[in-house]
Parts: sequence; C-alpha cells; structure tokens
Amino acid sequence: MNLITSNQNKRVKYVKSLQAKGRLRRSEKKLILEGDRLIRDALNSRGRPDLALYTPESADYELIAALQNRNCELLPVSQGVLSQISDTKRSPGILVVFQIPKPPLPVQVERVLILDAVREPGNMGTILRSAAAAGLDLAILAPGCVDPYSSKVLRAGMGVHFRLPFAEATWQEIRAYCAGLTVYSADAGGEAIYTEVDWGPPWALVVGNEAQGVSSDARRISWSSVSVPMSHEAESLNVASAATVILFEAKRQRMTGACPPGH
Repeated sequence: MNLITSNQNKRVKYVKSLQAKGRLRRSEKKLILEGDRLIRDALNSRGRPDLALYTPESADYELIAALQNRNCELLPVSQGVLSQISDTKRSPGILVVFQIPKPPLPVQVERVLILDAVREPGNMGTILRSAAAAGLDLAILAPGCVDPYSSKVLRAGMGVHFRLPFAEATWQEIRAYCAGLTVYSADAGGEAIYTEVDWGPPWALVVGNEAQGVSSDARRISWSSVSVPMSHEAESLNVASAATVILFEAKRQRMTGACPPGH
C-alpha cells in the first residue's frame, strides 16, 4: 500500500474531523486512541477497531498484525500527516479509530459513582480509572460533564472506557436508577468524615464540579454528605483525589469487613 502524504486524503480528513468534533464522534459512535499501550489495552478488552493510521518507520508490526486480525483497515501515513491529526505534542506513531464500547449496564448495582458536571478532562479520566480500580459497578455522568470520549479523557482514563460500564443520564433518570441505594455527596463541609461512613450497604457517591462542588440537583437526591479532612494549610482537594480517597476507603471496608465505630 502506498504511503499517504497528503492531508487531503479522504480517510485522513475523516479521522481529523473525528479528532476535533465531539458531535461527529457521537453520531458516528467512534473514539480515537493513540499509542501502543492504549490500543493494546483496548484490543485486550475486546475493543473493535475500524481504522488505523500509522507511520511505517516507527510501527510495532506485532500490533499492526493484531489490528489486521481484527479486520481493521490499515493506512500507512507520513509523520507529517499523523502529526496533523494527533492530539499529543509528540505523535506516538499510531492512531486507531475504535467503535465506542457499550458494555451492558448492570441491572442490580451496589456501588455507583455519579459525576456531577465534572468538566476537566484529566479529572474525569482519573476519576473513572479510580472507579474501575476500586471495583465499582457503574459510573453515571450527570448533565454538564465534559465529553468522555475526548482525547484528553481517554488518555487520563488509560483504557477504562473498555472496562467500566458508564452511562450519561438526566437527574430524573439518575434518581430512578439509585432508588435502592444510599446516596452520598462529596463535600468539603460534609456532615460525616468519609472514614465514619459504613460503606457496606449498597451506595452511590456523587462527586461535583471542580470549582462549584455538587449541584442542587445532586443535593436533592443525596441522603448525606461526606468530607475528606485536610490540613488547615490546604485550601481544597482536587476532585479526582477526593473521589479516589473515598472510593478506596469503601473498598478497604469491603475487603476487610471492617465497619466504622458506632455501626
């Protein structure tokens, strides 16, 4: 196959549009992964690749063969072409268009994370990654969240999109889905310290916007609020860090069977 050196190539223009336009990604039900590690992880998680653009001089041909075995269309391109499409400062040498994974949502859940207008891509990717590592059943993206399929979220998530079921939903849908759960909201001035909560019974945790915290919609469905104590010198805790701390306390209690004093 001839090397593609023009940005005007039809397939190249299509991938460039996918990279730049969230609305197109959603209508086409496609996302873009860059770099050997993310692509391998997606393949190992049964991701379905459609189209790969790669530079022959830096390609890992075992990975190319794995993509070919999945009936992925392969296009060798120049470094200049790939650099024009890549969302990273230094192109990793391969970029693959995958179908957006849609794992079935669990019917019964015991551990749910709700992201409330989380707009910073790195935070969203990190939060989803922590949720998967902590063994959650589901993540729900409430209105106002950043596009979960943007390149920055995908990089921060490190393949979590193919491992953790998550859905975008309205607050009305979220209320109905969480009807059998105790709902907590993470808040710097929370009513209970996160280690004092009994995370044994089925629960949902809401984490909010980086600047404004949880919304009034989230407060209306929450039974209580929880906080992570900080040193007086610290003004605030990053939402991804706070979510990770709380989720792993819940995991610790589940693994050890320990309950907080008074429970």
